[in-house]
Amino acid sequence: MQDGSKGVLAVQSLRNNIMASTLLASTAIMLSSLIAILMTSGSSDRSSWFLFGDRSEFAFSIKFFAILVCFMVAFLLNLQSIRYYSHASILINVPLKKMAHRHQHLTAEYVANTVNRGSYFWSLGLRAFYFSFPLFLWIFGPLPMFFSCIALVFLLYFLDITFKFGWAVGAVDDNGHNGDEELGASSTRP
Repeated sequence: MQDGSKGVLAVQSLRNNIMASTLLASTAIMLSSLIAILMTSGSSDRSSWFLFGDRSEFAFSIKFFAILVCFMVAFLLNLQSIRYYSHASILINVPLKKMAHRHQHLTAEYVANTVNRGSYFWSLGLRAFYFSFPLFLWIFGPLPMFFSCIALVFLLYFLDITFKFGWAVGAVDDNGHNGDEELGASSTRP
């Protein structure tokens, strides 16, 4: 915002985020429509050998409704993401130096918070998509759902944790060796 020459890059980056959110929102509403069609279709022979657990119509209605709610939540979260990214793409081109005194509440921190909120909603919308997979496998029974939940927990753990490879600068291990020495750099610490 302080350097007007970088405005195009910022807006293009936000445009890419808006396009990703739009794609996820469109996919969510399309899948919601598909689930709604499956819910309202007549009961076919659901006594297949790969279905475990309760096979009653009521159970299938609950399962389809849970998936429908999950996709609708994903749709709404992605819409919120689009809203914040669009708002930030307008605000990011406002030059701070030329603003009137009455718009002092519009700061770089406010724009950064708007982008962060858009990213937060995008992340939650993506999590709703992740959560829909165990719900989908619930149709086939509790065991596939359980195993997919375990796999999802491990997936989200590795997506949320940042691993650092190698030594951190200035780090000391249990033997008293400095990470800088391992990298061939001289240490300034004793």
